[in-house]
Amino acid sequence: MTQLTSKQAYRAMFYLWEEFYRTTKSDEIGSMLGGLSWEIWADKTSGDPAFWEYWKAAVEKALSDGLDAPRNEDRS
Repeated sequence: MTQLTSKQAYRAMFYLWEEFYRTTKSDEIGSMLGGLSWEIWADKTSGDPAFWEYWKAAVEKALSDGLDAPRNEDRS
């Protein structure tokens, strides 16, 4: 799998939620997408800039959780 920058991964996450919104028409998801979209379309301050901070924290957590570390397949 191709490695993504944090901004590319953010866009991928946005597009996933956008597709989920298209199928559900959920007001909650629509509201969330409104807050998330600022980073996708322009590098400007968001109406809710906390989303980018949440994203950066989530990326750090994912990088430090060790789930992508090589696994020992010879465990007994």
